This record gives sequence, structure tokens and C-alpha cells, in this order.
Amino acid sequence: MLSRHRAWSAWAVTGTAVVLLASSALAARPAATLPTEIPPAERARLQEVAEGASVSARASSEPFVARRDVFEFLLDHPELATHVTRALRLARYRIWRGAGGLWLDDGWGVVGRFSVVYAASGTRVVYARGHYQSAFLPSIHGQAVVVIEYGVDPTGNHRSLISPAVTGFVKLDSSFFAFAGRVAGSVATAKAEKEAKRFVKIVARASRAIDESPAHVHEQLRQRPDAPQGDLEEFRQLLRLP
Repeated sequence: MLSRHRAWSAWAVTGTAVVLLASSALAARPAATLPTEIPPAERARLQEVAEGASVSARASSEPFVARRDVFEFLLDHPELATHVTRALRLARYRIWRGAGGLWLDDGWGVVGRFSVVYAASGTRVVYARGHYQSAFLPSIHGQAVVVIEYGVDPTGNHRSLISPAVTGFVKLDSSFFAFAGRVAGSVATAKAEKEAKRFVKIVARASRAIDESPAHVHEQLRQRPDAPQGDLEEFRQLLRLP
């Protein structure tokens, strides 16, 4: 694989598209079906990437218990989410708002711009364009579409059992690396599943930390000078903190 490490966070799912660009191969070929509610022109653009993907994979993992409203808030506020995971020392990547929208740097060579192009109950669709830079390889550029789906089953006490699945489609600009992606076989599929499980594990850890000590997590965020203040205030209200 081109990258030796992937640091995914509870809500990195909105940046997953960029991170996937660092994988040279995800050999499984899931169906490239996108929500019909996406506006036709945008859906056609995303469908072209998905159907022409150099590499693709789908993976799910163990469900976890969390407050659905907190989970979805951070899913839809990735810039703040990256501060949560960094404050809790769960991941090293960062997301910030810059020219043209949201940007992600995973700390291991992947940098790119992404956007959440569709958000509905139980589904998010992300589009990204970015590149992976290694000291030993030329820069690898590409586009990605990631579909995040999650089931929600209430468990009581304002908590839910959340069951996530991630489907990623990566279209590399280089025909050489695209070919390499297609021939990697079962090793790549196993890697994709491993990374999805790692993502869910961080999701669960971050969710538990917020659930067990919301005031402590909020205070850690408040001490980060570059945390987005508007999102932080909304988060405080969501946690019902004074």
C-alpha cells in the first residue's frame, strides 16, 4: 500500500474521500449507486467518478452506542470534529476551512479539498479531490466519492445503536496507479476492511468520551484557539452545558 498508516476519526467520514486517495488499491467492486435525491447534474458528475473508479471498496463494522444528535452534529461539522479527535488524541489529521471550502491533511502525505454534497437521515455523500505525496513516489492525484450509511436503533436514555457502513470510489488521474489498484486483489480488500474497523473504533471512543464527560471535552475544545467558535457554541448548547 502507498500509505502505512490511516488516522480516521469519529467524523472523519466527511474527509474519508481524501484519505482514500492514499490507498493504491481497494479491489472489491461495490455497486456505484448514489441517492436519487441528489440534483441530476451533480449526481451525474459523481456517478462518473464512481463508475470509472480505479479502486473501490465497501466495509462495515461493529455498531456502537452514542447520542444520535451529537454524532450527526459532528458528522456535519467536520472542522470542529477534527478538534475533538485531536484534543482526545485519537487522530492526528486536521480539517480547516480555506479557499474553496473544506481542506484535509491526514498528516501522512494526503492533502485535498472535500465537500459533503448530500446529507439526509442515515446517509452522507462526500466528494473530494486531492493528492498523496511520498518521498519515494511521484505525487498521486485523484478524485473520490464516498457514501456513508448508518442505521440508527434507539436504545433508551436518548442513546442509539449506530451501525455504519462506508463505500468508497477513487478515480486516480494516473493510468499506471489505476492499473496497480485493480491488480492488488484480496490484500487491498482486507486493508479496506481494517481501516473501516479502525474508523468505527475511533468513533466509539470519541462518542464515549463525550458521553461520559461532556464538560471536560468541551473545555478541551474551548482551550484550542483555532477551534471554530460558532460551531463550538452550537456544540455547547447541544451538550446542554452552562
